[in-house]
Amino acid sequence: MTKVDPYLHAVLLLHGAGKEVSASAVVSVLKAAGAEHDEAKAKVLADAVKGANFEELLKNATAVAAAPVAAVHAETKKEEKKDEGKTEAQAAEGLASLFG
Repeated sequence: MTKVDPYLHAVLLLHGAGKEVSASAVVSVLKAAGAEHDEAKAKVLADAVKGANFEELLKNATAVAAAPVAAVHAETKKEEKKDEGKTEAQAAEGLASLFG
């Protein structure tokens, strides 16, 4: 499993809660979670996300994440149709054998 950066989680949590994303807030979230924290890294991240449009970023991330799911779903449906076709053909053969 890929490790996800706890600093990014802290930023998303703060944004979702409607709180200001600041270095001290990020550090507080990390401390509350029992995670290791680096105040310099928290400051750099907080400065980097100032003015970011989180709704747009999250909408794009959701669309990117949904694409592989949609592809798997389409492939599953395709396989189901193949199996359905085989079942109908087998049923027809079975009926034909009854009436000889």
